[in-house]
Amino acid sequence: MKRFFKLKYILLTVLIGLLFSALLMYYANNKIESNAEGKTFTSVAKTPHFKCGLLLGTSKLNKSGRVNIYYSKRITAAVQLFKAGKINYIIISGDNSRKTYDEPTDMKMDLVREGVDSNRIYLDYAGFRTFDSMVRCKEIFGQDSVLVISQQFHNERAIYIGEELGLTVVGYNAADVSKAYGRSTKIREAFARVKVLVDFMIGTEPKFLGEKIVIAK
Repeated sequence: MKRFFKLKYILLTVLIGLLFSALLMYYANNKIESNAEGKTFTSVAKTPHFKCGLLLGTSKLNKSGRVNIYYSKRITAAVQLFKAGKINYIIISGDNSRKTYDEPTDMKMDLVREGVDSNRIYLDYAGFRTFDSMVRCKEIFGQDSVLVISQQFHNERAIYIGEELGLTVVGYNAADVSKAYGRSTKIREAFARVKVLVDFMIGTEPKFLGEKIVIAK
């Protein structure tokens, strides 16, 4: 009998935990999504001008060795914005945590190949997370407003983080991928949105800050 009640208690605890997690995910997603309403753009022509575009990094290749579609779509978006005069400079913020992995440099090389002036590109090698990228955009690169460039779900989270930090942020939505291709990314995004709320609750700091970088006027 004791074993039965113990098992019942464990199952009840698990169910309560799952319910709480589901409610927290719903709350975080709704808060971040609704906050970004009207603050993202899909038309280059309608996108307001900003001094800097913040291109959020991702890996160039996926696990199968093929080009990551998220990556190629973000490159295309950044090139279009730059050539349309919507941004004067591009900050590429991504992960360079090991010698064999360098998101910012990969992105810079592809932007330059597409005709973006290399002198208009600044690299942030310590954008290990979107949270770090947004903090560093303000604290290291000295920006108080920025146009974030990524897919919509990512921009929504970046906008929320940026605004909590006191930045003026809007997003340009790079073309999304198919539901099948992006399924695992969307699942990770649900957890990432909860993490955003936790980060601000506990006062998380970026992994690195460092010396300030002055972007030309």
